[in-house]
Amino acid sequence: MYSYAKLSAYALAVLLIGTTGTQDAVANGDTRTIDLVHTHTKETASITFKRNGTYDAMALQQLNWFLRDWRTDQPTKMEPRLFDIVWELYRSVGASEGIYVVSAYRAPATNARLRRRSKAVSKYSQHMAGKAMDLFLPGVDIAKVRVAAMRLQYGGVGFYPSSADSFIHLDVGSVRAWPRMTRGQLLALFPDGKSVHLPSNGPPLPRYEEARVEVLARGATVTGVSYASADAARRATGGDDEQDFDRGEGTLPAPGRGLGSNVAIYSPTNSDDAARRATQTASAEPPAAARGVPM
Repeated sequence: MYSYAKLSAYALAVLLIGTTGTQDAVANGDTRTIDLVHTHTKETASITFKRNGTYDAMALQQLNWFLRDWRTDQPTKMEPRLFDIVWELYRSVGASEGIYVVSAYRAPATNARLRRRSKAVSKYSQHMAGKAMDLFLPGVDIAKVRVAAMRLQYGGVGFYPSSADSFIHLDVGSVRAWPRMTRGQLLALFPDGKSVHLPSNGPPLPRYEEARVEVLARGATVTGVSYASADAARRATGGDDEQDFDRGEGTLPAPGRGLGSNVAIYSPTNSDDAARRATQTASAEPPAAARGVPM
């Protein structure tokens, strides 16, 4: 636990709570509260980070401390939009037991140490920028949480079901997900075909461009698409398949497993032409039998 000096330094950093769940209603001009449990420090907090549609500066300081690098007690300035994503995800799945945080801010030295143990940890991790959180929701199947997070199309969604504590990674980077679903699975998840998520095979979904316009309009990020080998995809994603290996727990299959020779990857540009070329040259959709979405 932290000392009273630290509490003073970080403006009464953490508010202890009982067992109430995260606020599930938008009221009084959009006031948002999240209930957190840190799996490593064992700290708990109930923090109202937005009041009447405006971020609360004191609450953001509290969240900065709560979500610090727990190995070194180093905080950073977390990206407030991340809390909106977490709040919306929590409400969308009907959770009731709070948000269990596995990892949030990761200091550069910590990230470098984890990266020495596995290249699955990204060199430029969103965790280091205060823009990512790994979490799970007790009582809610992690596959259901993954699907709900992908449907939001607000940022990155990583799926880690094989750890001792299965969790998902959320960040405010470009809209993407890993491991990637097949095109058929994405169509089952987005029956109207309107999504910027890229499949592991085949072209983007039919209404990719419409989805891209909507995602950009609400302030999220989408990059162009191109096609390359699976090895190139792993290099291009820059270690998206990252995991908090410091816990010494299970790992995911190697990045790229199950991908065909042609896979959609994010290019450095936001090129509409690249998207159109990808659609024209991609392989055919997989058989209908491959279209089930894991739940």
